[in-house]
Amino acid sequence: MSSEDVKQVIIVRKDLKMGKGKIAIQVAHASVSAAEIAKKENIEVFQKWKAQGQAKIAVKVSSLTELLKIRDMVDHLSLPFFVVEDRGLTQVEPGTVTCLGVGPVFSSKIDRITKKLKLL
Repeated sequence: MSSEDVKQVIIVRKDLKMGKGKIAIQVAHASVSAAEIAKKENIEVFQKWKAQGQAKIAVKVSSLTELLKIRDMVDHLSLPFFVVEDRGLTQVEPGTVTCLGVGPVFSSKIDRITKKLKLL
């Protein structure tokens, strides 16, 4: 297996004006769910990610359109991902897409898509 770094990227919608606690929970949901999918798809990459310290990067986008464009690019590259749709019990309407979790995957694969996004 490659000696390359493995990481997970969480993309968060900032246009929703969620509170810090809400964002933290949404990011956690995206991270765990995407990691479960990644583990099923490639246990070796998942295990490498865990051994390297489970690197995670949180970045932001300004709209649903931007998030869905990234999701489509990730899907096109067959990278593991999870889209968080909120239940709508607190700050957003039911079914609102709040964030996207990608990976863990090799950094070179996800960086092609997310490297230019600003940190959360």
